[in-house]
Amino acid sequence: MAKVQLNQKEQHYADTREEAEEIVITAKENDNLQMHKITEKFNKYGQYFLIDLTYAYQTPKEVMESRPQNDGLPEGQMSIDDAEEDESQLKRIK
Repeated sequence: MAKVQLNQKEQHYADTREEAEEIVITAKENDNLQMHKITEKFNKYGQYFLIDLTYAYQTPKEVMESRPQNDGLPEGQMSIDDAEEDESQLKRIK
């Protein structure tokens, strides 16, 4: 089963408010942008801005609830389902 990204959080730094707004405008081009926040901060060197971006990727319910497929197993390696099946067969033999 392929890996599916569900969400992503990013944090960026900018020296000026204009730079921060440019980062947000660029991020808005992505349809999966769920939230953005510009926070003004101060330290001994002066003012700066932190930009928090949150992306949420809509994943179908079927993908989330489906069992992983055994397609990616190396040759000769058993999946957990195969191992449990073999164990139950051994118990029946005993």
